[in-house]
Amino acid sequence: MHDHEHPHDHHLEAHRPHEEAVVLELGGELGALVVYTDASLLHTEIEISADGNDHERSHKDVLERVVAGRSVYAAVFDKVPAGTYTLWHDDVARTRGATVAGGAVAELDWRTTDG
Repeated sequence: MHDHEHPHDHHLEAHRPHEEAVVLELGGELGALVVYTDASLLHTEIEISADGNDHERSHKDVLERVVAGRSVYAAVFDKVPAGTYTLWHDDVARTRGATVAGGAVAELDWRTTDG
């Protein structure tokens, strides 16, 4: 279930490989988190919540990005305050205790295949 009020048609509208660079806002107490997934999660939402606050979540869509000529599927969270987080998919906590440091990019790998 989602507590936000907007249609989810934007997931289909965004279907194109993204070849442009990702610009992240980092520094001070703000970091970023990249969650790599399999292609099967393309255009689905991954949600993030601060540890201990499971009900207040924000989300990002999994997008296809082309890196060095290969497709990579990922959700990119930027402007994340330094701290510890839980990552969700389909209302299930997939990762607890993910740490984001200020000025840094943290990565999670949810891929189940090499390719």
